[in-house]
Amino acid sequence: MFLTSSCYYNKSLVYLQNRNFSGNKATLIEGKRTPYKLQPADILSVQIKSSAEKEVSGIFNISTQNIMMANPGTLFLEGYSIDVSGKITLPILGEMMIKDLTVEEAQQVIQANANKYFNNAIVIVKMISFKVTVLGEVKNPGYYFVYNNQATALEALGMAGDLTNFGNRRNIKLLRQQASGTEVILLDLTNSDLLKSEFFFLKPGDVLYVEPLKARSKRLNLELLSVLFAATTTAVLIFSYVNTNR
Repeated sequence: MFLTSSCYYNKSLVYLQNRNFSGNKATLIEGKRTPYKLQPADILSVQIKSSAEKEVSGIFNISTQNIMMANPGTLFLEGYSIDVSGKITLPILGEMMIKDLTVEEAQQVIQANANKYFNNAIVIVKMISFKVTVLGEVKNPGYYFVYNNQATALEALGMAGDLTNFGNRRNIKLLRQQASGTEVILLDLTNSDLLKSEFFFLKPGDVLYVEPLKARSKRLNLELLSVLFAATTTAVLIFSYVNTNR
């Protein structure tokens, strides 16, 4: 019985099972990568560089050091936010509609407008508000900034230090905000079919919650009982000592 329980426990810790992977030949699993479409409240870094007009760089560009520090306050103040109508407002260039465009498409729109004002301008657009939150049975819960437009659930969990041994790998809750409310999707990390799911790829604002295994609750209950037993034993010993020395 112990061996059976141990085998089941070990199997519950293994990711991406139910496929015959080989060390000699790569196994291709086709995924569903859907490019993220920009939405209101997203924050962009917009760099416009021009060798002919060097002062342009000082007007638009965010300090690379500030971006790498990933300070939410700094990014909010120095980045360019998309307003509720889906527009971004840049110095000199004015308003541009970029809602429901990919980052690459937004860059093309801004490039076309920059060409009207500057000679030999180069436009670089990056999303700097791609943040995911990882909670529950992970080693380092918290929020993390992502500098990859195709970030995956495994990457986010890796940034959080991976799951603890008491994390339920078969039942990860993915919470995703939509215009009409919050979607809740269940992810099974032990099933390699996860790699084919559109939900394997994260979107800005996603939250991953790792539920604890039942074994976690049993262990906590056992620890609580141990503390109570120790406290009771101590109380009995003190009571006996007091009565003996009266």
